[in-house]
Amino acid sequence: MKGRPLRFTPRRDAGLHGYERALQHAGFSPVAGVDEAGRGACAGPMVVGAVILQGGRGKIEGLSDSKLLTPARREELYAEITKRAFAWSAVVIPCYDIDRIGLHRCNIAGMRRALAALDKRPAYVLSDGFPVPGLEVPSLAMIKGDQVAACVAAASIVAKVTRDRIMVDLHDRYPEYGFDVHKGYVTRAHGSALAEHGPCPEHRFSYVNVRALRNNGAVALREETDGEVPDEGRTEGARA
Repeated sequence: MKGRPLRFTPRRDAGLHGYERALQHAGFSPVAGVDEAGRGACAGPMVVGAVILQGGRGKIEGLSDSKLLTPARREELYAEITKRAFAWSAVVIPCYDIDRIGLHRCNIAGMRRALAALDKRPAYVLSDGFPVPGLEVPSLAMIKGDQVAACVAAASIVAKVTRDRIMVDLHDRYPEYGFDVHKGYVTRAHGSALAEHGPCPEHRFSYVNVRALRNNGAVALREETDGEVPDEGRTEGARA
């Protein structure tokens, strides 16, 4: 199987399922997509989703980049994906791991963990943006993968909805920051709240805008620990 060429490449009008069909025709089945949410936020965790979709009757209409969908539509699609996908998982990487280990390393490690958490081992992996080294199967990093491959779009929705729910829960603990609205991303309102209250334990202290205000307000100090790749944090998954 290794090095076997594709029998055809997807056409521009092949739709979101074109890459998966091409890979399946070449003998690579099933195909998993993996994507993250929260990479650019300065507060809250990063979440990585991985999804293997079913063909035929399992096809889910309306998939797209999670950022292009309304919150209500994301929730609807999340329910469909988690019910009808062949396998799915979501890995939550806390903010202190991002500070301690680094954003990019956490991102790649999270993608590997999300793929490992799938109930079904994929034969091929499509990732959004970044290659994922260390996999036992072939993979392809795709520019704007959540807009061109169905399984990556599904993974982006799983990651985004999971993270948004976490940020709404964090709003109940830290209502002064408005996490339920901006979800921890850098906005004018978030910046004003940081300037007034200082960062809370859910902020990423390695980010410049947070580090500059670290001494403002009451911030619970985190325990500094040694370690390499994060292997803790929440993992969710199910098989349809």
